[in-house]
Amino acid sequence: MIPGKAPTRPAPPPRAAFLLAALAVAALGAACAPERQPAGPRIEAPRLADGALVAGDGARLPLRAWRPEEPPHAVVLGVHGLNDYGNAFAIPAAAWTQAGVAVYAYDQRGFGGAGVPGVWAGATTLIDDLEDAAAALRRRHPALPIHVVGVSMGGAVTAAALAEGKLRDVAGAVLVAPAVWARETMLLPHRIGLWLTARLAPSLRLSGRGLGIVPSDNVEMLRALGRDPLVLRETRADTLAGLADLMDRAWAGLAALPPDAAPVLLLYGAKDELVPRGPTERAVCRMGAATGAASGARARAAVYRDGYHMLLRDLGAATVHADVLSWIDDAAAPLPSGAEAEARRFFSCPAPATQQFSFLPVAMRRTGRGRPWERRRLAGTRAKRAKT
Repeated sequence: MIPGKAPTRPAPPPRAAFLLAALAVAALGAACAPERQPAGPRIEAPRLADGALVAGDGARLPLRAWRPEEPPHAVVLGVHGLNDYGNAFAIPAAAWTQAGVAVYAYDQRGFGGAGVPGVWAGATTLIDDLEDAAAALRRRHPALPIHVVGVSMGGAVTAAALAEGKLRDVAGAVLVAPAVWARETMLLPHRIGLWLTARLAPSLRLSGRGLGIVPSDNVEMLRALGRDPLVLRETRADTLAGLADLMDRAWAGLAALPPDAAPVLLLYGAKDELVPRGPTERAVCRMGAATGAASGARARAAVYRDGYHMLLRDLGAATVHADVLSWIDDAAAPLPSGAEAEARRFFSCPAPATQQFSFLPVAMRRTGRGRPWERRRLAGTRAKRAKT
């Protein structure tokens, strides 16, 4: 001991310090639990009424319908993506109704006009709501084939519902740029960051401003979304963690589709900057949509070389709309665009089983600016994609 100085307490051993830190994190986590708005107990059969889907717990989810002038020969049930709402299907519905297909799309809980905006409902609730929507449409159109078209997050909901036997009465499922970025495909620091942020600051609102991500080449459509009060512009941290839970279920489900599951068509844009190519490639391989398989396989994949994440609303969306219509008419016929051939060049099965990917597009910063190393990583990713 140095003369004239008070004795100091020895530092705790490293293991004890780690345990103290873990206890502090646990205490903070308990105080900041993620917020959820799950469905209540089931009290009635799901039904369509007055511009709404009435779910089994009595919740009214806003429903939009686009009907052809003549009696329809098929029905599409649209499931929108994160921070969007049912109106996301207005553009493709204009094309599909002209071909005699009725289109319905509801607002998922926590989005649009359904429930508390921005608060995650939980993967189970979203999946059950899709099951309810399909059942209600079956009662409305008992003799028509129903095809579910899920976009991004809606694609994950659709994939999980299909794998868990919730959509046994549908004729097919189209997964458009599905959110299949499961945790096992993320880098470890990003998995840890998701977990910590959701528990220490669950209400932290994050945006993608400043990351330079281009979701579509349809600038006018993007500007309209920016003016739409029902489109969310920020995402809660606990919602991102809930989305990861949903993606985990979709990821697991694609590898275990029941033998009697409806045919699946996965669509992906080669210029998608939101859902990475790597996890999508692995998902394609997991669900058996072998890129070299002949047309007519139960699970198929198509890639659009000039397509972005918002394939159904891109400037070249007419090609995608036509492919979906062709697949609805005959799920065994080759797609008119030839996008399956592009998928055989774009994807390679079996995909690397241990490769992991940055969670950059949704590792959004409160300041609206990506960190320098993240911007460099994004620039490198774009350069690689440009070469392919």
